[in-house]
Amino acid sequence: MIKNIANLGDAAIYCDFGSEVNKEINSKVIKYFVALRNKNLKGITNLSPSYNKLVITFDINETSYENLKQEILHLDIDNKIDNDFKKVRIPTCFDDDFSLDINRLENKLKKSKREIINLFLKRKYFCYMTGFIAGMPFLGDTDSKIQLERLETPRVKVPKGSVGLTEQFCNIYTFESPGGWNIIGNTPITIFNTTTQSTPNLISPGNEVIFYEITKKEYIKIYEK
Repeated sequence: MIKNIANLGDAAIYCDFGSEVNKEINSKVIKYFVALRNKNLKGITNLSPSYNKLVITFDINETSYENLKQEILHLDIDNKIDNDFKKVRIPTCFDDDFSLDINRLENKLKKSKREIINLFLKRKYFCYMTGFIAGMPFLGDTDSKIQLERLETPRVKVPKGSVGLTEQFCNIYTFESPGGWNIIGNTPITIFNTTTQSTPNLISPGNEVIFYEITKKEYIKIYEK
């Protein structure tokens, strides 16, 4: 399942699952990620899954590349990990105040706002990875009819909670941040929270995400809670 395992500097291991970006390969990455996390091996300091790679950092005073490589090669990745493949429902408002790039999408895709939103809402999205900013989920795969490249000029500030599209992916901005994704809406719920949730990520790699539409009035009510 892993095509290559290699050193990444003095204290990290690079697991390569291939060059393609799809759910099948990413599911393998996540299985190894979950199995290693659950095994809680001595010396591992961080696990970083991506679309088709897994980077494992470790303390060289507690373990070594060779030790961890053998552990990885002999992992039982067939254990059930259903809890890690939970479904998450995300309320999203597509009011004009939140759909910052809807005019760009309408012009380039030759579709109305309603058509774009309907196509977006019909999909169930798979969380490939989180990153860029803390807890930001990278979700695929959007309908081919609404896939579009990034903005030519990224924004200096994208509002927290913004839902954006680029190419085959969509994401949710967990904090105000620079960014170049096409913003179509905003969610009032907190996606990443280190203070009030048992785990900071509401959405983790392997989760299925379903977006559903709410009005601006409903958005404000949820946000104020």
